[in-house]
Order: sequence, then structure tokens, then C-alpha cells
Amino acid sequence: MMKPQYKEIHANFKFNGFHPSINELREMGYSLIKEGAPFEEVIGDFLLDWLDEKPILQVKTSGSTGKPKPIDLKKNQMVNSALATGDFFGLKPGSSALLCLPCDYIAGKMMLVRAMVLGLEIDYVEPSSRPLDQVFQPYDFCAMVPLQLENSLGQLNGIKTLLVGGAPISRALEKKVGQGPTGVFETYGMTETITHVAVRKIHANRSVKAESHFKTLPNITVSKDKRGCLVIDAPEICDEKVVTNDLVQLTSKTEFKWLGRYDNVINSGGVKLIPEQIEAKLAQVITKRFFITGLPDEKLGHKLVLVIEGETNEEIVSQKITELSSLEKYEVPKAIYALPKFEATANGKMLRHETLKILLNQ
Repeated sequence: MMKPQYKEIHANFKFNGFHPSINELREMGYSLIKEGAPFEEVIGDFLLDWLDEKPILQVKTSGSTGKPKPIDLKKNQMVNSALATGDFFGLKPGSSALLCLPCDYIAGKMMLVRAMVLGLEIDYVEPSSRPLDQVFQPYDFCAMVPLQLENSLGQLNGIKTLLVGGAPISRALEKKVGQGPTGVFETYGMTETITHVAVRKIHANRSVKAESHFKTLPNITVSKDKRGCLVIDAPEICDEKVVTNDLVQLTSKTEFKWLGRYDNVINSGGVKLIPEQIEAKLAQVITKRFFITGLPDEKLGHKLVLVIEGETNEEIVSQKITELSSLEKYEVPKAIYALPKFEATANGKMLRHETLKILLNQ
């Protein structure tokens, strides 16, 4: 069976209720650019870029692990990514999809690509922190960032399968998702891998257990480098292997547990500490947004500290931490700081290093 080409539109594709030909879709793109709201102009720009003759599409990274930068992606590899997602989640022609992410970045663009390639019936709403407030019908498939999920917990029943990405899901939010008919999956990926290459089921009910490990999509395998960081081999999506800065524990060539970022590791008195692992334990007693980091220290090299967003009673927090039996002695923060507001990306992902600069400049 021939794979679809990026120049083709699936016969079942619908866009906001319309069943357009390629020429009609171009016209819709022009109309969105000329007459639409700012978020619709971005959708229109993408549609015209996708439908032109160029085999390459330039997209920008989110800036969550460095300065935003433009990178070139091959359209046929974006098609392959869409096919892998459709295969993994059982998306069929005529399945309904909701776009509530901005199309400035790869995650929003790929929702449209999946719809055009797989023949989905996709509707869009203006991206916001409460996307389902504007939605009054059920959908088979949707993608959000964690902040959107947090604000949509009472409205998820209308979504069959929900992908959540752009930032790690906190343990506190994972617990809130709890039980329900919606299949909620945390995604792992980046712009360079054309969104997700692996997913982890985070909801649980009587018949389904939550998963601790990510499972790769079809035709994708993983390994580790000498640092213990994930290496992704996705030949249908990336020309070369992608070496990440994500520390992982491998279960197999297709399963891994995410531990944290290599560049966040703290060397305190000769002990290497992974902040994300400590944060997972602290999430049991801290409800506000927070992170663990290291500050320069004469004796230890770096001392472990806790930074919390918003007004905080440090004594109460300290007492709760000392009562946590899961914490090792070297995982207990040496100091607690509070900042009014954390720095974050446009999609709500916390920027540790930028936030730390604010703390150091106080």
C-alpha cells in the first residue's frame, strides 16, 4: 500500500465542518490570513506553507531548553509521524479531532497534518488556558499542554483520547486526572522529532493501570549514551539519531522511564542529585509550583535548595518535608526560597534557569 504524500489530502478530511479540496483549502488559508483573528492567521499561514511545492517546512522550537530557533523539517517525515500516531492510537478516517493549541509551534501544526493525512474531521478553537469552555460536542482526539489539562479536569468526559505535552506532567496533576473514560497520555518528544516519539498512559480505572514508563511509537527504538541520556532512533522521522539531554532508565529498546534533565543535575558534596526525582517526592506535600536547584556553596560545591512560587510559610513547608519518609538525608533542601512568579514559556513550561537568575539578583 502506497504511503500518502504531503501533496495529497485524505478524502475524509474535514476542516471546521467543511470538506475542502486542495484549492478550497488554500482559499480558506488565504481567508484566515486576511480576515481571521491573530491565532487564525497563523493557521492560515501554515496551511499555505503545507500546500506549497516545497518539500521542507521551517518551524521554530518552543525555547523551553534554550533560545527559540528555526529548524527545517521534511514534510514527508511529518506525514510519517502522523501515520505513526494514527497507528498507535487507532485513529480512523472520520475520527473527530479538536485543535486547541497555537499553530505557532510544531504541536499545533501536527494536529492539522494528522487530520489531513489520516482523514480526521478537525475543528479548532482559540488557544486558551481553558480550551474546553468553548467546546460543546465530543471529540475522539485532542492535544493539550499541562496547564490546559489542569483547567479542563471537569470537562474531559467529552474527549476519548487526550495527549498532553510541551512540559512534564507533575505528580500532583497526574493524581488529579485519576479515573475516567478519557485515555490521557503524557507525550515525550521535541520539535526535532516532529512532536512525540513515545507516550505514557497516566490515567487509571478498573480496567486500565497508569504506566510509569514511556512506550515508543511504531518503528522507533531508543538507547542510552555514556552519560545515561536517551538516544532516539526514528529513521522514518529523523535522518539521524537524536541525542538528548534526558536522563533515562531503559526497560527495553521501546520502553524507558524519564528521570530528569542532565543539565539540571546537582553535584552536592560529591553526590549527584537529579532535581526531578526529588521533586516527585516533594510533590506529596507541596501543592504550589516549585523546583529544586543548586546554589554555590563553599563546603559542598553546590547546596540543594527549594524554590516555591507565591507566598509561602517556609517553616510549615520545612516541617512537612522532614516528615517525608521517602526523602534521603541528602535530598532534604538546605534552604527554601519563595518568588512571586516564575519565568515560563508561552505554553506554560517553567524556565528554571531564568527563574533562578531572578532569585540570584534579589
